[in-house]
Amino acid sequence: MEETPGAPAQGSDGKPIPQLLTEAVRYAEERHWEVVPGSWLIDDDGPLRCSCGDPSCPLPGAHPTTEDWRRRASAGPGVVRRWWTENPQASILLPTGRSFDVLDVPEVAGCLALARMERMGLQLGPVVAAPTPPGQAGPHGQTGRRLLFLVLPGVLAKLPDMLRGLGWGPGRLDLVARGEGDWIVAPPSRVGPYSFAQWALAPSELNRWLPDTAELIHPLAYACGREAPASRVARPSQPAVVR
Repeated sequence: MEETPGAPAQGSDGKPIPQLLTEAVRYAEERHWEVVPGSWLIDDDGPLRCSCGDPSCPLPGAHPTTEDWRRRASAGPGVVRRWWTENPQASILLPTGRSFDVLDVPEVAGCLALARMERMGLQLGPVVAAPTPPGQAGPHGQTGRRLLFLVLPGVLAKLPDMLRGLGWGPGRLDLVARGEGDWIVAPPSRVGPYSFAQWALAPSELNRWLPDTAELIHPLAYACGREAPASRVARPSQPAVVR
């Protein structure tokens, strides 16, 4: 995994600029991604807890804080800077279905697919490694980290037919589309008490142009099918050809 940026930059007053502020502004300024501040973890004399106040919060420190979060999201660097200046602990949330959609897979399958894609010379967009909070399992009971592949918008409408075309019925693979109305937690936000979101493949000039889902679906479906528990997932009747 690629490291999230380390030492914080310093402001004109010589004080370090909070890393979440720096990264949130960078996403808006350099990538033109809409961002919105999320909840955060409160770490004081008591137990670590989510700012929402729910002791059983399923996404501690990493979820929207208002019902109108989609309307509030902004790619304006000045607005973003003000938000994180006011609350430098807020997690960074990136709405999906706007600048990008996401293909969300378990980490092991995602790493296998990522290596295969790089060997194939496929154009890749940024990839987030996101922790799964304790007690929150994936669609097939999996826990642990997930890899989130950023792709062009439109995944929700395309994915079911694409998977059927590869021989996989609905719900057979732990491969989830995230589009309009959803969000992802961006690095270096903290998710739960133990882990942070980080970049498996960081944004750069080389991956500014995002791939279409059709370019990545073969290696992702192949990797998810290979890593899925045999007791839970039936193999496709006609295995996909992966070149």
